[in-house]
Amino acid sequence: MGGKIQSLPGFRDFYPEDCAVRNYVFSHWRAVAHRYGFVEYEGPVLEPTELYKKKSGDEILGQLFHFADRGERQVALRPELTPSLARMASARGRDYKKPLRWFGIGQFFRYEKPQKGRTREFYQFNVDILGEPSRAADAELIALSIDLMRDLGFTADDFTIRLSDRDAWIVFLEEQGLPADSAPAFLGIIDKMEREKPQATAAKLATLGTSREAVDAFIAAAEIGDHFTPLLDDLAARGMADFVKVDLSVVRGLAYYTGTVFEVFDKGKGMRAVAGGGRYDKLCGLISDGAAEMPACGFAMGDVVISDLIKETPHAAAQLATQLATAGATDVYVVIADEVSRPAALAAIQTLRTAGHRVGYPLAATKVGKQFAAAENQRARLALIIGAEHPAITIKDLATREQQEGNIADLLTLVGAPSHLKLNT
Repeated sequence: MGGKIQSLPGFRDFYPEDCAVRNYVFSHWRAVAHRYGFVEYEGPVLEPTELYKKKSGDEILGQLFHFADRGERQVALRPELTPSLARMASARGRDYKKPLRWFGIGQFFRYEKPQKGRTREFYQFNVDILGEPSRAADAELIALSIDLMRDLGFTADDFTIRLSDRDAWIVFLEEQGLPADSAPAFLGIIDKMEREKPQATAAKLATLGTSREAVDAFIAAAEIGDHFTPLLDDLAARGMADFVKVDLSVVRGLAYYTGTVFEVFDKGKGMRAVAGGGRYDKLCGLISDGAAEMPACGFAMGDVVISDLIKETPHAAAQLATQLATAGATDVYVVIADEVSRPAALAAIQTLRTAGHRVGYPLAATKVGKQFAAAENQRARLALIIGAEHPAITIKDLATREQQEGNIADLLTLVGAPSHLKLNT
């Protein structure tokens, strides 16, 4: 049976206005990464399913779009980039000087229930430092995340960095006399603690031999100590200490984290973490079966949550609107006063476009009044009027309504530099 075909649940159509928002976010991701000296890389969208099972175990299969390809290989659409990064770094790590400072922007897929802030396909910014074990690398990533949020128009009133360290909880387990192999289950409980009822958390902790009271007391009494002093001193030297709060309740859900973990969190608590990451010193060794051990740390930010947060934060939304208005504007709209002048207009259009200008014009014969309306609709800065007087031309500033007369030979001088290049948008 026929019928209207719609997009699949959790997948998105990007109409021009949606693409504009997405590209705005991408441009800020790239700009801040480049300022910090990171270089861009990319991996394949399709990987062997085993790559993700190595990192997360068989339970990951429930979150994957996975299948057997025509070569009877078990493959999966990537749900994240870090396993591909570890595979690539393990394969050719010797070809690059350490530390590696790499970032990537790509599309990812997770088979989970669509809801606010979560879709089945999404774009994600990943930034990682490999080959550097010091906490200076952790601090560099946290500083980058703070600068990124500020670059997107957020202030210290809008977000905070929740900083934790899994090693601190290992100390807690030792103090409680609990075995080291209980750490994965224990950290899983801590990770879900904010989302579960206290009674449920208490019951789970009791099965491991500890209590909710002991956990709460440890979090409340958390000292800066050796786990956090180097990081906080580093960020304080940058003037960023006020953005960071030590919060041991943050452990991140993924089991591969080995030390420092952090989240960029909306202070309004209206959303999930905006971004998060930490140190994962054992992943490269795990992916390479021990052949390429390499310390590593990184974080990721998805486009869905950050785009929603931008739109819901007035000053960030205002910055977005301003930049989109400039980025999408036409520099020059060529008004063709009569069809006899179309060949001369087309020559002028090509001259302007070759010089880098964004140029609009009527594809078919159109009344002059409608052409000016089209120029306004395209938010053109200038209208170039070409008619029977050619090679004489008229240039009209559509904001000030001022006009100047000139000759087509002086076109580029009269029009000036492309506005989008002058404004660096």
